[in-house]
Amino acid sequence: GIESMRAGHCRMGYTCFKLAADRGYSKAQFNVGLCYEHGRGTEKDLQKAAFYYCHAASSCHAMAQYRYGRYLLQHSPGQHWDSPQRALALLEKAAVAGITEAQAYLGVFYMRGLQPQEKRGLKYLLQAANSGDAQSRYHVGVCYEQGLGVQQDVAEALRHYQEAAAGGSRHARDRLRL
Repeated sequence: GIESMRAGHCRMGYTCFKLAADRGYSKAQFNVGLCYEHGRGTEKDLQKAAFYYCHAASSCHAMAQYRYGRYLLQHSPGQHWDSPQRALALLEKAAVAGITEAQAYLGVFYMRGLQPQEKRGLKYLLQAANSGDAQSRYHVGVCYEQGLGVQQDVAEALRHYQEAAAGGSRHARDRLRL
């Protein structure tokens, strides 16, 4: 499947992934989810993507946990009473497994949620920033500048903005100009 995708034969890649996914192989289930999410080799279908991410996530596939958790928060927040809790549990498992995208997502989620948890958000933003995510580094700078989850420290904010700008964050470059 991977070789077919690399060669640009998306339909063949999807077919290979689907065969392995239907036999319970979690990496293939994740790849089928990606195919459905992005419409590669098959029609785009977010519900089918979620179905395959869910199966891969149940086998502890960390990136599938991230994608399925994100799907639950964005596409089915009111469908089941436990969706938000289940989504956050999946995202936290992915973050603990070192998935930078999950760390960054949780950091912003906890900072901007209906009931912000600034210290918790900062913890995840720092994890993502320390993994090299420039946008999370920028958000850490905002936390220091505004005193969110940490004591306000403009010098520390400036340091984080500089690191984020060096990592390619446009927002950090704009903030440094101000």
